[in-house]
Amino acid sequence: MKKILISKLIKDLRLELVNNWKDHDIEIFTSEVNRAGLPLAGYFENYGFDRVQIIGKAEWSYFSKLCDKFRRVRARELMKRNIPCLIITRGMDVHEEFIEEAEKNNIPILRTELSTSRFASKIIFYLENELAPTITLHGVLVEVNGIGLLILGESGVGKSETALELVKRGHRLVADDAVQIKKVDDYTLVGTAPEIIKYFLEIRGIGILDVAKLYGMGAVRDNKIIDLVVQLDTDNLSSYERLGLDEEFTEILGAKISRISIPVRPGRNLAVILEAAARNHRQKEMGYNAAQELNIRLLSQNESK
Repeated sequence: MKKILISKLIKDLRLELVNNWKDHDIEIFTSEVNRAGLPLAGYFENYGFDRVQIIGKAEWSYFSKLCDKFRRVRARELMKRNIPCLIITRGMDVHEEFIEEAEKNNIPILRTELSTSRFASKIIFYLENELAPTITLHGVLVEVNGIGLLILGESGVGKSETALELVKRGHRLVADDAVQIKKVDDYTLVGTAPEIIKYFLEIRGIGILDVAKLYGMGAVRDNKIIDLVVQLDTDNLSSYERLGLDEEFTEILGAKISRISIPVRPGRNLAVILEAAARNHRQKEMGYNAAQELNIRLLSQNESK
């Protein structure tokens, strides 16, 4: 299970630490957040205390109208449940009851100037990205005509050379050799390069190339959604799809991604083939399948005889 430290959250989202918190590296494990209205009203059952707790203007106004006794009780009940942190939005003042009870339980109270809805959207997006399942695969990721192609195959099959040819033809490199893949939702995988090798491409016989410096920043991009997996295959005994009627998929981190297998043979221009594959995949996404169209024509011809 992935996690993120509160100290990193504070730094990345530029949050203000309000109370005297002794950094014990509190960890967050979920991207879900709660607005703390129910606990402040005295309801604590079936409540997600493992989530980041947010107090907006409505919760702040309600808490302000409580008598001193109930403010103390509700703050104590909330803080003793070891919440990861409490975040006050709109730069509002923090009630003393929260500060005192938080310091007893060593819970950080943070503050942001953003409105509650804007901050909630921002932190959810941030946490989902940081906590998303991640895997690293040996391959190449390129953007071809807006389609993210993840090129896989044995070492030496020509993945990097094909990527270089695609860059020369105006397409963009995302990652070479190692592709970090992050599952941002149930159906979407985003690939990027490890920071240390970003924009670098290895060509056997030449060595390491800096694509951004050789071809300009327009030839690279930091990340890309993976739309299609391309398997480069040198096995002469393998059978390949001739018409494209049967859709193939590969599963990565539990998400199914369309896949095609391309035989590697002497004299074949893989860059041109992958350009065609990307355009064909785009056509299918837009509802047109050339193989199905041909099949309909053949069936119609047979029926007319």
